[in-house]
Amino acid sequence: MRVVVDTSSAEPLFAQVTAQIRDAILTGSLAAGERLPSAKDLAASLEINQHTVLHAYQDLRDEGFLELRRGRGAVVRKDHPRPDPALLSAIDEVRRAAAAGGVPLSTVVHLLTARENS
Repeated sequence: MRVVVDTSSAEPLFAQVTAQIRDAILTGSLAAGERLPSAKDLAASLEINQHTVLHAYQDLRDEGFLELRRGRGAVVRKDHPRPDPALLSAIDEVRRAAAAGGVPLSTVVHLLTARENS
């Protein structure tokens, strides 16, 4: 697994780490039962604060992707969330409609989040 952070990005570092690990799990690059690097080791390799990586790991635990255990570290859960094919198809349709209408994906994400909170 390779994680890269962009310190010049407006996206918080923990969110960048979270997104990349989540993507690796969802695409199968990280398999169920696979152990992630310790927060200390990953932070050192990325030259970021260890607490930033811990924040990402905790978010992924809360989303159901990781299991965190003392002495064992972060491990990909066997029963992690997997998107339903119908959902993926609907997402593809939304992406096509947004592109056809010239709507940026960031606006689509904002609309999804705003509707979720209303």
